[in-house]
Order: sequence, then C-alpha cells, then structure tokens
Amino acid sequence: MAVIRNSAQHQQKVYERWAPVYDRVYRGLLRDGHRTVARLAAEAGRDILEVGVGTGLVLPYYPKHCRIIGIDLSEHMIAKAREKVARAGLAHIQSLHVMDAHNLEFADRSFDAVCLPFVITLIPDPERALDECARVLRSGGEIIVASKLGDGRGLQGAIEEAVAPLVQRVGWSSSFRIARIVEWAKRRGDFEVAEIRRVFPNGFFKVIRLKHRMAA
Repeated sequence: MAVIRNSAQHQQKVYERWAPVYDRVYRGLLRDGHRTVARLAAEAGRDILEVGVGTGLVLPYYPKHCRIIGIDLSEHMIAKAREKVARAGLAHIQSLHVMDAHNLEFADRSFDAVCLPFVITLIPDPERALDECARVLRSGGEIIVASKLGDGRGLQGAIEEAVAPLVQRVGWSSSFRIARIVEWAKRRGDFEVAEIRRVFPNGFFKVIRLKHRMAA
C-alpha cells in the first residue's frame, strides 16, 4: 500500500487554486464542524490559536469576548481571511499570519486552546505540528481537531484507502486515522482524549478534544 505524503509545496499550490472558490464549496458542508470547534475552544478559554485558518470560515463563530490569532501556510488563504475580518468588522480577531504549523512563532504557554479545523490530514508531519500546538498551550488547555477522520475498519476503511489518491488532488485526505491522534496523546502522556464528537453530515466529520493534564 502506497503512503501518500503531502508536501508544503503541494499544499500551497492546492490552496492557491482553491482560495477563490473555497467558501462557496465548503461553507455549508463544514458549518456544523466550524461552529462546534469555535464553541468548544471558547469553553476552554479566551486566548485561542487557530492553525489552518484558511479563508476564515470559522472566525465569525468565535464569541466576541475571545481573542483569536490565526495562521495558515497559504498567503492566498490568509488574504481572503483578512478581507473577511475587515468586511465583517471582527474586532476579536487579533491577527492573521502566514506561518508553518511545524514551527509556530509563539512563546510557550501562550494560548488556552489551539484549534485545527479540517487541516490535520493535510499537514506533512501531523505529530510534529501537534507537538508545537502542545508547546504553545497553557496547562489544562485543549487542542481541538476537526476533520474527516476514519477508523480504518471494514468497508468504510477500504473505501477511504481507495479514494485517498483522488481526494489528495483537492487538498484533502480520506485515509487519516483517528487512532493516529489517539496514539500521539498516549505517547506524550500529558494529554487525554476528552471527547470524540460526530458532526454533520451524519458523523462523516468528527471533532476531537485533546485536554492537557494539569501538573499535580
């Protein structure tokens, strides 16, 4: 079985192509997941980092008392997000940056929650990115991941593997396993999987809460 690896260059090309039409294609499909991510992040605390902010579809859903910083690898996506923030007057969005998820340019323990909405399957080294998210997270905070996450079992697992090369062409992955995130948390030892929530459509997308264990 061939292993598909997304490169940063591949993703930048995909995002550049999709940036002009991304909202029209994905706004309705991902709305439930976006709202869920924003709500759970706000429950974790006020200072929130969104990794993979894209065109900013999640930004309007964060409560106004929150302070949001967003990053994305694609300058084309960030440009669209900045337009959205200016047009809607989203004053709670503190800043938006072009940045690599593997190397977050923030100090340790800067945020109460770190969100990765529909981006984890696209990152070349997800575990390294999650380690960076953990580094900038405050004690007791949460990493919240939303994505198409499979369990690799039965017919669904076989279909996910079969269509993986096709969906990669539009910047997605269908073969990423929930177990990969769970194993990351187990290996670190300082995170627990607090919840795996199924969201629209019919549980096809999932939201995972990874809660940092506060030091005794």
